[in-house]
Parts: sequence; structure tokens; C-alpha cells
Amino acid sequence: MPFCTVSMQQGGEDTKLKAGDNGVGIFYRTYGQGPTKVLLIIGLAGTHDSWGPQIIGLAGTDTPNDDETRTGDWNSEDYESGGGIQICAFDNRGMGRSSVPTKKSEYTTKLMAKDAIALLDHLGWKNAHIFGHSMGAMIACKLAAMVPERVLSLALLNVTGGGFECFPKQLDRQTLSVAIRFLRAKTPEQRAAVDLDTHYSKEYLEEYVGPNTRKTILYQEYVRSISSTGMQSNNGFEGQVNACWTHKMTRSEIEAIRSSGFLVSVIHGRHDIIAQLYYARRLAEKMQPVARMIELHGGHLVSHERTEEVNQALLELIKASEVKINPHDWTNLPKKTSGWIGKRMKLIRVNTEGESNISLMFYSLSKLHLFVLYLFGLLCLAFNYGRKAVRSLKPVRVGPSLAIADSQ
Repeated sequence: MPFCTVSMQQGGEDTKLKAGDNGVGIFYRTYGQGPTKVLLIIGLAGTHDSWGPQIIGLAGTDTPNDDETRTGDWNSEDYESGGGIQICAFDNRGMGRSSVPTKKSEYTTKLMAKDAIALLDHLGWKNAHIFGHSMGAMIACKLAAMVPERVLSLALLNVTGGGFECFPKQLDRQTLSVAIRFLRAKTPEQRAAVDLDTHYSKEYLEEYVGPNTRKTILYQEYVRSISSTGMQSNNGFEGQVNACWTHKMTRSEIEAIRSSGFLVSVIHGRHDIIAQLYYARRLAEKMQPVARMIELHGGHLVSHERTEEVNQALLELIKASEVKINPHDWTNLPKKTSGWIGKRMKLIRVNTEGESNISLMFYSLSKLHLFVLYLFGLLCLAFNYGRKAVRSLKPVRVGPSLAIADSQ
């Protein structure tokens, strides 16, 4: 099985193993052959297999290059000189067949970006198109800011800015129920049921494919998939959650991406209840003029729900990068006016039509909404830690002599 071993003592940009350092093993697989290289970075609790529809759509096969049953001369120079695409997908640390560090501090989007950079080195890829989904998109952002010279293009699927932006869109009874079910899921069946409710739009799940709904079909597929890879460990889950919670893109990092010249596609599902569309748009606006915003009718796993549209968008990004299209011709976002503060000031700008009060009210309500989301996140964390604390308590046994004395 193909593994890339990354240093546990990552300092600076160095990811090479040092003496006495056992390292973190990153499991990966490559698909297809060709001069165009694509690195796929999956999100929280996902494995490399989660990119299945994109692997087939871009590489033309879902048979790994290390599979002994594959046929054909995949090492032929014709593939490298032709127009083919070679893909690498991997399991992030804390999930699948990759190593599971035990400390939360060993899970940050920056460290995980270094894992991806080490994998590029391991493969001998000087540069590549970097595509990420959800947490994987956060990691992709960090990678692009750290080594922009190695990025040919950047695709961010269902991305947010991390922290409180990871909280659900609505704070209602259904959302709380999903959050509690997610934390309590201990079996593949329980996990599959809650994943479906968070990954896809309700409309999509209720569609019939033959005699069964998509939800019924997908549920069986999810149970089989989770059973084969195994439930994510507590250390892996808590570590990856920590990576999402602590993620933040600074102004200098955004500027590093903006000024590097490679094209960016921000792809999002309009009905995503995990990663809000608003934050994806805001990130795309910060990356002007190199970013294009693509909104599709789908949920958090829009790459599965709208496979053809997503694959087409990714292929268009690759082609546009190869022909070196001008960023101003690529973006579909309105022109920036006054930088980072412009949007905020625009909301409270006084005008002759008396709209300033409405704008100010909207701005205040949006801030209140973010504050409530923050409190909701703290409550979820407190609930999780409280439950663990209760489980760790051991009942005190009363000896026979004490019991007799009490009865007297």
C-alpha cells in the first residue's frame, strides 16, 4: 500500500524525517496518467474514496495505479506526453488508513497542508491543481498561501473560513437533533443516517431511482463504506474538529493567493446546512479578481449530488489555467470597491432614499446571528466534554461494614 511518511516535528517548511522521528503515515492513491496533476484533499471524517465521482470524471478510471489487477501499459510515455490527467487522493491524518496522532495540537490546517506538500514532494510533482472539499478546502487554502508557486489552480468546494463559520445555518430543533445524533453515532448505521441528513439536500434524498428513494440506496452504500473503512477514532475526530475550529486565513495569506495569479473556483451548494453559502461568497470576494463563484442546487456534498456540474467546473478551471486566461476574464464577481472595509461600510452608508436605517439594522442582525452561532458551538463542545466527564466517573462501592453501620 502506498504511504508517504511526514515528520512529526514539522518546523518551518521542513517535512523530512529526522533521527528518532517515526513520523505520520499518510495513505494515498493515484489514478490515471498524464502531464496534468491534480491533488484532491478531502474534508472532515472523509477518506480518499469520497472523491470517487471526481476521480472517474477527471482521470477516466477509479482503478488505483497500484492495483495489480489493472490492465494496459500505464507507464507508457504516451500518457505523460498526451492530454491525460493524473490524480492523487489521500486520507488526512486522523482518518482512514493514515496515522492518528493523539494530541489535538497535532491537528491544524497548517500541519495538514504540510502533509499535502510532503505528498507532492514524495510524488515528485513540482506543481499541481489543488482541489479541496470542506475541511480539505481549508487545508488547500493554507497550502496555496504557503507554497503558491506550486499551485496551478485552486478549487474550494463547500468551504468556510473556519471557527464559528463552521456552525450550521439554522439553530432550530432539527439542527440540534442532527448535532446530538452526530455526537452519539457509534455504529456505521447510526453514522450513515446522520451523514445523509447533512450531506444532501432533502429534495435530492426524496427522489426515486426505480422503486427506491435515493436516501434508501445511499444509506446502504454509506453503511458498506463506513463498515469497510471503520468508524473514525475519537482522537481523529476531535483532532480534525480542532483543525476546523482553529482555522483562519489571515489578510497576508489571502493576499498571497490573490497576488500569485493562479485561478480560483469556489463551488458551493445552495442548500448546504453545514458550510454556509454566505461565507463561501465572502471568501471568493476577498480573492478577487482571481476567483469565480459557482453556486449549485445541492447540499454539503455537492460533488456527489451535482457530479456533472462540479466535474465540468473543475475541467473548465484546469483548461482556463492551461491557456492562461486573464483573471479579470475569469471572475464572475462584481468589482471590488474599497477593499476589506468597503463591504461593511456599504451597509451603513447614508443615502438620500432613507435606506441607511434598514442597512444598519441588517448589519446588526447579522452580527447578532454570528454571536448566537458562537454560543451554539460552545454549548455543543460543553455537551460533548460533559458527557465524557460523566462516563469517566466511577461509582464508589460501599463496603459491608459501612453498610451495616449505616443500617444501625
